[in-house]
Amino acid sequence: MPRKKHVSVDIPEVPPALSAEEAAARAYEHDKPLTKHSFESHEHPIVRIEHLNKSFDETLVLKDVNLDVWPGEVVVVLGPSGSGKSTMLRCINLLETPTAGHILIEDEEITGSGKTDVNKLRQNLGMVFQSFNLFPHLTAKENVMIGQTKVLGKTKEEAEREALVQLDAVGLGDRADFTPAQLSGGQQQRVAIARAVAMHPDVLLFDEPTSALDPELVRGVLDVMRDLAENGGMTMIVVTHEMGFARDVADRAVFMEDGVVVEQGLPENVFDHPENERTAEFLGSIQAK
Repeated sequence: MPRKKHVSVDIPEVPPALSAEEAAARAYEHDKPLTKHSFESHEHPIVRIEHLNKSFDETLVLKDVNLDVWPGEVVVVLGPSGSGKSTMLRCINLLETPTAGHILIEDEEITGSGKTDVNKLRQNLGMVFQSFNLFPHLTAKENVMIGQTKVLGKTKEEAEREALVQLDAVGLGDRADFTPAQLSGGQQQRVAIARAVAMHPDVLLFDEPTSALDPELVRGVLDVMRDLAENGGMTMIVVTHEMGFARDVADRAVFMEDGVVVEQGLPENVFDHPENERTAEFLGSIQAK
């Protein structure tokens, strides 16, 4: 059987990362009209993505992506399957290694040097996945506790108190001693959210958190996320196909296709008056279903 020929991908040369002050000034001017979130000219974005490229073998899945996210902002990323949304999210916490470009968290570059402490980074970047990733042999409470004791070094008593607070916040205080097998899919995802929030990260990343759920279970998870966004003051980057949630909760909507940020802006503008024809086609197809 002939060996598959390796096809290299031409990755464009990218400029060095901007200085913190220049990046903040540019981001302020660029983002101010695009988001409901309030921020001042002296503030800096908490997440900076500059000229991000990512390839898998011969396929370039992210192409010169640039995006800033501000402290406390809720950014919802939309787009068809295969558009690069989840890959971008996984690059932010280095579950995927960018091929080229820069990602900076609080003005500290995490890409390129190989010196980033990935475990420490992920303490500050919580992530909720499509699959719940709970330990099946642990109870809901123990699943929320384990990261606190193993990573943050909390005592068992401290971790238990925090776990009960967070489980109560997601409506599962009465299920603390249930194992994942005793919980519905929606309840398991709410445990996963409680686990992420219990670490008190600077940024929460959600990778299509409702896509694996039956339709009747989606609302409970979205309600928890809505409460986090509206009352928790949490910086959130949410990849989702839930258009109602995006319209109601997002400070900014970002539409991606073919590895490119095609359009971004206020949710009401992106949904009701998209500037890009492809954005309009995508949203029209979603609303027609």
